[in-house]
Amino acid sequence: MTRRSLFVVLLLWTPAGLGAQEPQNATLREALNAYDNLDFARAGTLAKRALTERLSGPDQARTYELLGFTYSATDSQAKAVDAFKQAILLDPDRQLDANKVSPKITSLFYSALGQVLVVRQLQVDSARFVAGQGGVPLRYTVTSPARVRVRAINGPTALLVDSTVVTGAVNLRWPAQLPSGAPVPEGAWLIVVEATAGQNSFSVSRAVRITYGAVDTLLPLTSLPGYQELPETEIPPQSWRPLGLSLLFVAGTVAGTFALNNGDLGSAPGSELAGVSVATLATGLVMTLRRPAPRPAEANILYNRLLREQLAQRNADIAKENAKRRQQVALTVVPLPKSEGTR
Repeated sequence: MTRRSLFVVLLLWTPAGLGAQEPQNATLREALNAYDNLDFARAGTLAKRALTERLSGPDQARTYELLGFTYSATDSQAKAVDAFKQAILLDPDRQLDANKVSPKITSLFYSALGQVLVVRQLQVDSARFVAGQGGVPLRYTVTSPARVRVRAINGPTALLVDSTVVTGAVNLRWPAQLPSGAPVPEGAWLIVVEATAGQNSFSVSRAVRITYGAVDTLLPLTSLPGYQELPETEIPPQSWRPLGLSLLFVAGTVAGTFALNNGDLGSAPGSELAGVSVATLATGLVMTLRRPAPRPAEANILYNRLLREQLAQRNADIAKENAKRRQQVALTVVPLPKSEGTR
């Protein structure tokens, strides 16, 4: 290989579509082989011949792309741009692989892209939302300033989604609603993007399927998060009152006994006094050590009552929300296989 041939190879690298699926047209296959062998003149001649034959859409776009590469190799930049323009019009979403295509060809390709009006990379994302509370994400790119209308079509029904003068990347959301506010009917819908600038126009479409579904309802609450009921009874604190009363009684009894003895009014046997005192003290001690009976906790009872009222109110609100949700519709939007763009 000569130094010039090596330079050409390093300059051009490989066309974006040349490594793709084998073309159906035999002449185009010969042209691709000639390009691979660096016979650019023969590749260009065969590519022009292929255009006079019956070609499928992908083969036709591939042929024009090949012409763009061969013209780039022979420094026919204006012809290269014209060829790339035809390839873009046939396949608006066509991209060049930066790892396989030289900066020179990439520059010519994007120069062609800026001279044609096409809508590229129309994307309709899958979505599931409650009718009236969401939308279907739409994205596309317009290569040059144009009046762009976006419509959603289902049989005789055509809904305007957006209409504006724009260029570059655009992001929209289609609410999937009729003018009355009701959700659009189920079935297949076509999202059509039409761009017009003077005498030039271009449109591209994507099909989606819309189905209805029930809106998820809420479960009733069994408790309020972060709150719990308190015990409605409590054990009062231990009291020494019974023992204290028994001590006072014993002390009073002993004092009275000594007073009677000193006044010569009689005397009580000491053993009886001791027995009564011990029995009284034992009774006071038992009463003191006995576990107190539970009693109502008024503050806790009031707190629990307020908590139950709040829980009942929350469940009543949930019941109203569920009644509303049962009347709503959940829309599920799924894109269908892509359709071809139309010039």
